[in-house]
Amino acid sequence: MLAHRDGARTSHDDIAAMCARLRHRGPDDDGVYCEGAVGLGATRLAIIDLQGGHQPMPNEDGTVWVVQNGEIYNYRALRDALVARNHRFSTTSDTEVIVHLYEDEGTAFVERLHGMFAIAVWDASRRRLTLARDRLGIKPIFYADTPDAFLFGSEIKALLATGLDRHLDLVALSDYLSFDYVPGPRTMFEGVRKLPAGHVLTAEPGAGVRLERYWDFPPQPDAEESSVQPDPRTLRDDLHRRLEAAVRSTMVSDVPIGAFLSGGLDSSVVVALMGRLGGERVRTFSVGFPERSYNELPYARTVADHCGTDHTEIVIEPHAESVVHELVDAFDEPFADSSAVASWYVAEAASAHTKVVLSGDGGDEVFGGYVIYQADKLAGLYRALPDWLGGRLLPDVVDRLPSSHEKMSWDLKVRRFVTHASGDPASAHAGWRVVFTDAAKAALFAPGVMPVRDSLATMREAYAAYPGSDALNRFMVVDAKVSLVDDMLAKVDRTSMAHGLEVRVPLLDHDLVSWMTVIPSRYKVRRLRLKYLLKEVARSLLPAEIVDRPKAGFHVPMPQWLNGPLRPLIETHLGRAAVARQGLFNPETVDRLRSEHDAGRRDHSRNLWGLLVFSLWYDRHMRSH
Repeated sequence: MLAHRDGARTSHDDIAAMCARLRHRGPDDDGVYCEGAVGLGATRLAIIDLQGGHQPMPNEDGTVWVVQNGEIYNYRALRDALVARNHRFSTTSDTEVIVHLYEDEGTAFVERLHGMFAIAVWDASRRRLTLARDRLGIKPIFYADTPDAFLFGSEIKALLATGLDRHLDLVALSDYLSFDYVPGPRTMFEGVRKLPAGHVLTAEPGAGVRLERYWDFPPQPDAEESSVQPDPRTLRDDLHRRLEAAVRSTMVSDVPIGAFLSGGLDSSVVVALMGRLGGERVRTFSVGFPERSYNELPYARTVADHCGTDHTEIVIEPHAESVVHELVDAFDEPFADSSAVASWYVAEAASAHTKVVLSGDGGDEVFGGYVIYQADKLAGLYRALPDWLGGRLLPDVVDRLPSSHEKMSWDLKVRRFVTHASGDPASAHAGWRVVFTDAAKAALFAPGVMPVRDSLATMREAYAAYPGSDALNRFMVVDAKVSLVDDMLAKVDRTSMAHGLEVRVPLLDHDLVSWMTVIPSRYKVRRLRLKYLLKEVARSLLPAEIVDRPKAGFHVPMPQWLNGPLRPLIETHLGRAAVARQGLFNPETVDRLRSEHDAGRRDHSRNLWGLLVFSLWYDRHMRSH
């Protein structure tokens, strides 16, 4: 967790203080190892080898020490191979496999691991620290390379426990306002970075800090290969086998495993396969809302009944204020994906019954499930319209549409489509996700604050880095590299681990992801039918009403909450005095957003929620430091 550059000794108390801030992630055990300038610490959620998996964990002679957060699903096969090579084990935990793999293969050990993980290895003989993050970015690692020390941890709060200087990263703030989260490798704290997915970081004397990628999405096939027409039935059967293998591998555990069940296709497929593979009744957990257009509980109940699960439902009443401050503390940096509220409650409910659940996260990016993929296909037709129609008349008509607070309302989708469809493909795809455009941010920021920043640069760069003729496959890889890692998976990790709950994501099995990536997108989005291939598999697992229902998404009724139970928070933290005190935003612009939303002229719920979360975070982390 900490390595002093000047050779100063790292104390047990320093590491223990960092661990104390992460106790929620590992309430079952904790440990500290200090050797000279270097200290490692771990808090443990005991899932495999409940008694013997204490961390930090050494090799036989104490020259290599390891800490990890996550699970290595293929640890038993790796252990057998290492035993055959005369390695001696003192536990049956998955963490000890990492120690001996490192002894044999050095930093290349990570390429042998199948799972979700954030790992640190201290090699005392080489004076080398190695950090590794899993291929898809399921588990996080944050680090800060300061003049005095190198710090790292599973959450930023561990780094802050050392007294790390706090400075606002204005580029990260601009990106946050665009997307509701901070895309990596930046964080909202200047100098604190996220280790990218699929990367290894090494730090050693004389070589400094090096960052290397060890895994990436496979390249797209060339045009000739992609024109080959695979047999859909063969693809379906192959996908079914791969899904079963992925779910089976993530069910390795010494404690009972449950599942999140939203009623959507992805989580329903996972639950159905768990029921077939596990031999025991699956425990499932769902959340819903009193607002009918946001409530997915009837669909989840249908799946639970069909699969015979032991089902728990939680209805979230509009008392969201009670959880807002907890979310701000859990994420350490502003995070305004409002579905985190629902994730928080379902994780809280599940943690009362189990330590591990499976979820369907990642299915939209892997199988083609986002509505924006339909928009990506339609945008090509829109760009062919004459300018007087597509560039002037239709945008003007859409701008006059009345605003609705219904979930995924028609007017909201049409506004977003028309606003961005005329741009180039990469800009249009990224633009449909944007909350504050660059023009909106120019009006929002106080004079002299606005950093020079193209809001869409991060996604454009990811698009350019993955060339190929299949545009839709490119978009899915972009989403997997950016929003999946720093929005969807960050949300699941922080809300679940805040309750001592581990969430595993079988649909992000890296072998499955690699296989799906190179399958032509016409088997994922067929005409405008989303998740075509996955639905073909699901027909043998689930009722037709679940397989064929339209994409819904995991949304909370934020428009209604902002006008109701959250209104006192808005008035306090987005009032003129509070905005002026922080000095970053224009109070008149914030007032306008509030008044337009209150009057029903525009749905600014995402904008206002993002500003509220930032204001709470700023006062929590910056105002008193």
